[in-house]
Amino acid sequence: MDMGSLLKMGASAFMNSNGSGEAGSGLDSDMLSNALASLTGDSAEGGLDIGSLLGKMQGGGMADLAASFLGDGANAEMEDSQVTDLFGSDKISEFASQLGLSESEAVGGLREAMPQMMDQASTGGSLLDSIGGISGAIGLASKLFGK
Repeated sequence: MDMGSLLKMGASAFMNSNGSGEAGSGLDSDMLSNALASLTGDSAEGGLDIGSLLGKMQGGGMADLAASFLGDGANAEMEDSQVTDLFGSDKISEFASQLGLSESEAVGGLREAMPQMMDQASTGGSLLDSIGGISGAIGLASKLFGK
């Protein structure tokens, strides 16, 4: 799945999530895609940096959560605090402000959209294969974070 499609899918998941509330469901999908790109990657490149997010998850005690997103089974649910830990409260606040949402609506929408985006990014194993599977993802994180 290419980056544009992945961001559009994430925008759709965000808008359809119960967590983003009425405000989230009424957003413009292009505007939301751009906001997701700037939240999750290098906004200059307009990309979604899944590798960086996985690294943060591994280092932040969310390795099992990351593995559930990347594997073929059901995705584990994220908690609000994990979403905030993953992106940082400053980024969440900026994202919410950019979209005219409350921070709780932003977190609620991201809680449902991020697992789906990571899951889709790894469909067919391309993301996992590139780093040697789940054990490779954990190994990569271990090197990055010295665990």
